[in-house]
Amino acid sequence: AARLALFVHAFVHPTYGLSIRAQPLRGSNVQRAALPSMSGFGAGTFQYTGSVRPGKQSPTRQIPRSIMRPDYADDGVPKAKGPFLPWQVEIKTAKDIEGMRMAGRIAREVLDAAGRMVAPGVTTDAIDALVTDETIKRGAYPSPLNYHKFPKSCCTSVNEVICHGIPDSSVLRDGDIVNIDITCYYGGYHGDCSETFLVGEVDDAGKQLVKVTHDCWQAAIDYCQPGRPFNGIGAVIEDTIKPHGYSSVKEFCGHGIGKVFHTNPNILHYRNKEPGEMQVGHVFTIEPMICEGTARHVMWNDGWTATTKDGRRTAQFEHTLLITPTGAEPLTGRLDTSNPFFWELEGYSPPDPTAIASAERPKAAARPPAPQKGFYTAVAKKGGKKSAKKRKK
Repeated sequence: AARLALFVHAFVHPTYGLSIRAQPLRGSNVQRAALPSMSGFGAGTFQYTGSVRPGKQSPTRQIPRSIMRPDYADDGVPKAKGPFLPWQVEIKTAKDIEGMRMAGRIAREVLDAAGRMVAPGVTTDAIDALVTDETIKRGAYPSPLNYHKFPKSCCTSVNEVICHGIPDSSVLRDGDIVNIDITCYYGGYHGDCSETFLVGEVDDAGKQLVKVTHDCWQAAIDYCQPGRPFNGIGAVIEDTIKPHGYSSVKEFCGHGIGKVFHTNPNILHYRNKEPGEMQVGHVFTIEPMICEGTARHVMWNDGWTATTKDGRRTAQFEHTLLITPTGAEPLTGRLDTSNPFFWELEGYSPPDPTAIASAERPKAAARPPAPQKGFYTAVAKKGGKKSAKKRKK
């Protein structure tokens, strides 16, 4: 598992340029659920772990040709390359930083607009449509769209979906939690952020998961400053969530970002011994995925949607961060107009961790039964997915 740290970025996200290519690792937590051979849109029984099921996907939305596009927009293949070796991290120039501030501000505004749309009865596809429109309105390109053939403009991950959920006809229901992950490409730079939102009335255990996830993420951001090791980020996260009995996903990590969507460094959200220190001008994301139960996951055969193996809920928050002489500046920082967090409105604080035993934490409210046989959309090319390649947006 120790070697996973050097290769985890290529493991979870699609291969980028001359990135490190990981091989399946003995003892890895990655599992791909069995699915019968499929033809066309396919049929068969998939062993889903929780209540979420794939819905019907709408046609891919088109972006005006007048908008500056990343190099993968037409064919789905990124050409821009980051540093070859994992310990090489780009120092951003003043021009880079200014460009990333603009891209980050746009991503924040789009995320806020998407968050205001979250409510029972809204489909994740409708959220994606809004994200597309709001991104275009600002003269930007939605970075996930056609990135390694991803078919939508954002990721919507509901309940047990850890990350990379594909927006579709699925309806948000009262009691759900949903992470919306937004990345915008503007002026040649990417800005990446996400938040987890409550849908209607969420139970106390769900609220606690979301709040603690936010707190561990914020603690990790507060830790960042020049000269500190990257591996301390994971230690801070684990120390914050451990008293609550939660686990941090290991196969999905934060990443460097800039002109390239995903590059060095790899930011691991668990305790590790990997080398490397933060320097002024480094830009990367911190985006812990925290689970009520196991951190092990199952990958749907769309090659993108990852769910917890035990079907229990998971939450995530993300910022794009710039290391400055005094700490970390969130380039996707919240605005005065950003949606208030539920705990700011309710005066909520998580209960004492000892008050809720791990075994007593309930799963999310069950959705109405859905057939396990029927419509299923395959996103990636047949045979084009490797369990040892990184997946992102």
